[in-house]
Amino acid sequence: MVMMWLAPAAAAQGMGPSADDTPTVVTPFSTDLNSMNPLRVLDSAGRVLPGADKDSPRGGLSTALNILVVLTVVSLVPSIMLMTTCFLRILVVLGLLKQALGAATIPPPQVVTALTLFMTLVVMTPTLDRINAEAIVPYRAGEIKNYDELWDKAKQPVRDFMFDQIDATGNWSSVYMVLQHRGVDTSEPEKLTRAHVDMITLIPAYMLSELKTAFLLGFKVYLPFLVIDMVVSTMLISMSMMMLPPVLISLPFKLLLFVLVDGWALVASGLMRSFVTATETQAAWIGAPPWLAGVC
Repeated sequence: MVMMWLAPAAAAQGMGPSADDTPTVVTPFSTDLNSMNPLRVLDSAGRVLPGADKDSPRGGLSTALNILVVLTVVSLVPSIMLMTTCFLRILVVLGLLKQALGAATIPPPQVVTALTLFMTLVVMTPTLDRINAEAIVPYRAGEIKNYDELWDKAKQPVRDFMFDQIDATGNWSSVYMVLQHRGVDTSEPEKLTRAHVDMITLIPAYMLSELKTAFLLGFKVYLPFLVIDMVVSTMLISMSMMMLPPVLISLPFKLLLFVLVDGWALVASGLMRSFVTATETQAAWIGAPPWLAGVC
């Protein structure tokens, strides 16, 4: 699509085939997945575009392409949030809580998503502060000279956060599984360090770890409401009222219990405490010690 937009402009500027029909050879930019830097990819793409300033240290993307890149990045923000932050665990647990209450549409999905977003901002504040202090501020001050260093500085706090959650929950099996599928030998995990796990491996492993932890937490949230449903069902059967849906009777009691114990505050507080927000588990080795195993 981008080339379709660029073709008329190239023709207008006389950039079509020459008289001798000699093709112009353009060296493609690197696409090594193991070391892919989004900033470097954009920079390389800008250098091979027609009319780009090849000598510019920051590439030559045009204004239109800059706007296109910004819109693309903005559209990817929700996906990045789901993959690398605490958003996934909180959203799954709150969704299971709605199912346990028996009110699948109350509160509305927009309210639950907004609550999850603000809880995510609270939990991720230390990580965002580290990114600002270690990457953004030095880059603005001119201390960081290239995109590779900026990318390394910006991604390290996020990597530390994801590793901390995997450490705290003991879900290293997901990391080993992804590494095995990528051809890495995991027969001796004590020899593996965090440096052996790149972002392409870490992100899906982290998401699998968060899903497992969220389902375990959701099971704990489900238990008291399950007891209420069983008690109500037993009472209805004993009264020969089997045609009356138990959910219709148990819902008011579950809502009353949830309000009396200040359930929303308890669930929100428990979720935010379940995350390791500081680098408390800075073990260098992938194999976590036994005392780190368990669920938050």
